[in-house]
Amino acid sequence: MARIISKRVLTPVTKLFVIEAPLIAAAARPGQFVIVRVREGGERIPLTIADYRPDRGEIIIVVQEVGVTTRLLGALDEGDDILDVAGPLGSAPDISPAGHVVGVGGGFGAAALLCLMRDLSQRGARTTAIIGARQKDLLILTDELKAASGHLDLCTDDGSTGFKGFVTERLQQLIDGDAVAPGLGPPDRVVAIGPMAMMRAVADTTRRAGIETLASMDPLMIDGTGMCGGCRITIGNEIKFACVDGPFFDAHQVDFDEAERRNKMYVDMESQAAVRQAHACGAASQVREGAI
Repeated sequence: MARIISKRVLTPVTKLFVIEAPLIAAAARPGQFVIVRVREGGERIPLTIADYRPDRGEIIIVVQEVGVTTRLLGALDEGDDILDVAGPLGSAPDISPAGHVVGVGGGFGAAALLCLMRDLSQRGARTTAIIGARQKDLLILTDELKAASGHLDLCTDDGSTGFKGFVTERLQQLIDGDAVAPGLGPPDRVVAIGPMAMMRAVADTTRRAGIETLASMDPLMIDGTGMCGGCRITIGNEIKFACVDGPFFDAHQVDFDEAERRNKMYVDMESQAAVRQAHACGAASQVREGAI
């Protein structure tokens, strides 16, 4: 079991947990993930390590409540135990710190950029983090990313803060030299983490400019060990597994048509699980109230 040391609500559906996990913290590298199981008989879900503190024996994960398991996890509080936390898993991306490295994060993908951008900055890279959300109150970890990066660009669809528009539009401005912070220059490398459609759009944007780009295929992962085959993906002419071969790949080589189809394979099953959980919670509530 892993004890929750602290919990922080980032948005109504996004929670940050600091977890006691000394062995994982000691071995973790930027871009890796853990597998979490909340209850006996429950599913195992992969979650990116947003940050790690080897000196304290702690890791940080950010959870967006989109399904039954993530909602169960989000309901836990400080002092509670998570049944299983295994890791670190996956490979840390090989990113040269030379030049200007831009991290693009959509939604809660911004959390996965945190230790990556800090590591690159500490290794001497000029860094910019571009993060986006539909509106201001859905942006997360802005203070932490500002401290970890040389420059932070905020984007909102509704213009409630920062640049009004998509992260790819801001990235294009950066490429064109219209949004360059002093001394940073256009990007030499780009790392994209977030929804599949966003990463695809980033890949299309940088392909035209010939900029080396990595994308995190973690949205495809299921069991995180390569055994289920659920995260199988085509990279160039090769078949890879997002969990054991990645999760980072050359974005210009990713077959995004295939990836987006695979990403939607379990939508119906997830909806059915949510209905079953709602019925179970309703029945349990009735029992507590003496109605059954």
